[in-house]
Amino acid sequence: MKVFPYPTLAGEVSLQVTAVKQDQHRLSTSVFSGDERVVALHQVERSDWTYCRIGLTAFLPAKELDEGPWQDVAAVAVLTEKATNTRTTAVLRRQGDGTEWKGRLGLWRAAHLSRADLSVSVVATTDGVPGRVIGGSEANWVVDFTARSPVRRRELRINEVDFVDGPQEWLRPFKDAPWLVETSGELPTVHLNTGFEGVAELLNSGGGSLERAVRDMLATQIAIDVWTAVFHAAVSDLELDAEGKPEWPGGWRDTVLRGMLRDVLPGMSDVDALGEIYARRKESSGWNELLPRISYAAGRRAKVARNLGTTIRALDASQKASKA
Repeated sequence: MKVFPYPTLAGEVSLQVTAVKQDQHRLSTSVFSGDERVVALHQVERSDWTYCRIGLTAFLPAKELDEGPWQDVAAVAVLTEKATNTRTTAVLRRQGDGTEWKGRLGLWRAAHLSRADLSVSVVATTDGVPGRVIGGSEANWVVDFTARSPVRRRELRINEVDFVDGPQEWLRPFKDAPWLVETSGELPTVHLNTGFEGVAELLNSGGGSLERAVRDMLATQIAIDVWTAVFHAAVSDLELDAEGKPEWPGGWRDTVLRGMLRDVLPGMSDVDALGEIYARRKESSGWNELLPRISYAAGRRAKVARNLGTTIRALDASQKASKA
């Protein structure tokens, strides 16, 4: 934890993307995900755009700000990309009671390469010194210039391998499985069995609307398996701190728990939900009652409802076309 020699905010600062406009086109909300905290700017499959504006709302602890020792408080959205050493900022404007601060951040496509981090910093005058950082968001966003789906990459590894003839002997007993999820490594890994005819080809295919719908449903089923497996792994690996309370595990396990606990134990704070899930897992009391909630959380993150709806509409359109 970084220590500041002046008063800083104790309350939470968070950030939400509310809209995305690419050149003159206002994009669908499907290009960004609040759960994943990712904006996928290549979802519309246009590479010739030049300028983008992202609508933002930051949430600040208004009461603490009003009663604290700070003057000239400002909230600033900051977009940074290490690969290009690009840094873009936008001042957010206070709304109503001061909880919400809104603004738009503009960025040029030519200034970026692949992925940039989006955060919000709160600055103020304190102890007579202007421009000091007194708070900021911890759960930041990623703006991905190459992704077609607003999901976090580098938190999952895909390994296409023949379970029978491949180099990993431990996979051979699973020769009949089209895929297998492994959570023991630094990153979760989906082993995709290339010996299972047609699976890898379908996942990598394009084709018409019906073929894409089937591909997306297959990807959805794999995603459900992944989210379920990583959640159980993250809970199983929880450790206690010096006071006997479960610690946030860090890395991908931390991301999984923070994202899914809100659906598994709705209405609880993150800290309370972490303690509750640890207690139920350890004591096995009430754990079975949580399994449907875990299944629901996995399905929600895999976007089952949306992809199933797309598949049903594609099948319906195909049937109507065949009858015409």
